[in-house]
Amino acid sequence: MESKLENNKVTMENTIKDYIQTNKNRFLDELFELLRISSVSADPNYKNEVFKTAELVKEKLIAAGADNVKICPTAGFPIVYGEKIIDAKLPTVLVYGHYDVQPADPIELWHSNPFEPIIKDEKIYARGACDDKGQMYMHVKAFEIMMQTNSLPCNIKFMIEGEEEIGSENLAVFVKQNKKKLAADIILISDTGIVANDTPSITVGLRGLSYIEVEVAGPNRDLHSGLYGGAVANPINILCEMIAKLKDEKNHITIPGFYDDVEILSEEERSEMAKVPFSLDEYKQALDLSEVHGEDGYSTNERNSIRPTLDINGIWGGYTGEGAKTVIPAKAYAKISMRLVPYQKSENITKLFKNYFESIAPLSVKVKVTLHHGGEPIVTPSNSFGYKAASKAMETTFGKKPIPVRSGGSIPIVAMFKSELGLDSVLMGFGLDSDAIHSPNEHFGLFNYFKGIETIPYFFKYYAESFAGK
Repeated sequence: MESKLENNKVTMENTIKDYIQTNKNRFLDELFELLRISSVSADPNYKNEVFKTAELVKEKLIAAGADNVKICPTAGFPIVYGEKIIDAKLPTVLVYGHYDVQPADPIELWHSNPFEPIIKDEKIYARGACDDKGQMYMHVKAFEIMMQTNSLPCNIKFMIEGEEEIGSENLAVFVKQNKKKLAADIILISDTGIVANDTPSITVGLRGLSYIEVEVAGPNRDLHSGLYGGAVANPINILCEMIAKLKDEKNHITIPGFYDDVEILSEEERSEMAKVPFSLDEYKQALDLSEVHGEDGYSTNERNSIRPTLDINGIWGGYTGEGAKTVIPAKAYAKISMRLVPYQKSENITKLFKNYFESIAPLSVKVKVTLHHGGEPIVTPSNSFGYKAASKAMETTFGKKPIPVRSGGSIPIVAMFKSELGLDSVLMGFGLDSDAIHSPNEHFGLFNYFKGIETIPYFFKYYAESFAGK
């Protein structure tokens, strides 16, 4: 019996690897076709490109073998839905991904055209290569392999959206209105990463998010800095002073009540986290830093995963063109993100920020605080059928058991899926921290792209088997 099972494993392994090897160039060409479309959801100038990408995703799902593939309109950008139901008695995996990408700015820092993918040093360079077109498309190709080899062991549904980079606001509406259509047993997401190519990992925790824009207004127009300088408040000066008051000398956030609900991990839990392979020297070298920076009393890996943060993502005002223009600007602006940890609520944190920021503003200016989007932190179970299937799948293809890790990033829809659909998500990503997502020169390793395509069919196999043994 054991020999027969071993033979089946070898046969499946050979089948998947042979199919990938035979179709390797096509798999790359198809991904490149997607990457060439500048589907930037945040910029209205790219609206047509986003819709064009949705059409291409629909086309690729149909070609891979999905049924009932539809472009589902929303109040914003559409959601592409598809499915393959082979037996209503079998479990169903709902695959989530997104086809929109971050803006490519600043363009001048790219070494190549962000929307003309190239391969360099065994990596695909393009906006969206890793986040999330490359990782989303791994699932389409893995599905194709299972269809072409007649090895799909359970039902599959796809939900690929176009607004993840701007908060997924319309996805929540779609989910609420289509609970029957989206009925499943588990959600599978590849929008995260692994520790290293020789150290697989599965993300079990995500931070939440409160993303805010602030406006500080002074005089009713830009003023001559010689005639009015020193007599009226300069909104940029005031904004900088207010921002400086958001943290103390120990990098502790000063907003009253900010830490009230923060989850405090035990020393045992922190010790387990510390076992994850990490080189501080390599980390600093990769970022060209002479020293790291963060909240006192915590390691680098703790600061970017289990502790909340507050960062200025952009700041502007006044004259920023060529040459000189000596003005006191009428207004100054900043975009601010706060990453949240379990038990913090984004709505409450936004309210605390607004109250504090307004309270520290001098009477010489007016302050406006606007919420862009938010999301809740979440920790996913590591003892579920889904997690165990993902762990076994990665162990099969990487040759070692993956490590459960908490990520510093945010995927707000994971908490929404749990509250609306009652489903846990498995965060089985294949990117690396060094892939420069959201930054110039984003890239995705060829190893990672093809390893994802190879691993995903095993997830379906082991997940279906876990249900058969119930």
